[in-house]
Amino acid sequence: MENFTTPDLFDDHRNSVQVADSGLRHFGKKTTFSGQAVTVTCPEDNSFAADVLHQDGKGKVLVIDGFASKRFAFIGDIMAERALQNGWEGVVINGCCRDIEILATMDLPVMAIGSTPRSTLKRGFGDQDQVINMLGTAIAPNDWLYGDVNGLIISKAPLFNKFV
Repeated sequence: MENFTTPDLFDDHRNSVQVADSGLRHFGKKTTFSGQAVTVTCPEDNSFAADVLHQDGKGKVLVIDGFASKRFAFIGDIMAERALQNGWEGVVINGCCRDIEILATMDLPVMAIGSTPRSTLKRGFGDQDQVINMLGTAIAPNDWLYGDVNGLIISKAPLFNKFV
């Protein structure tokens, strides 16, 4: 269990962190998470995100840039299960997710701007390790993310280290 709240982190580090504007909703059963960002861009195609979730995710949060699309879901129950199996700390989506009734039972924090039943196309489009601009922030690879029911904080340096 994480032992922080984003309001407390903001109060302690207000001059060195970014705060995502309101707009992200929680879809996983677990709602508090932290870790280093791994970024993928997914232009209506979640192929890159699916591939990355096959990697070891200990200490990492996958940030999927769906360019705020509400047309497609960039993660569902199968990808969430893969994330759990590989130890990912959470997933943040600048876009939608699906299978939300199943995500709600899983111990994977998932924050997204909405939900839709439509899956993405699978064309192999996208990129990894790009800066993602979303909700008034710029999330770079290896930034530190801290999320809870209040929102999402982004920091260039760790605000604490739970992995030591």
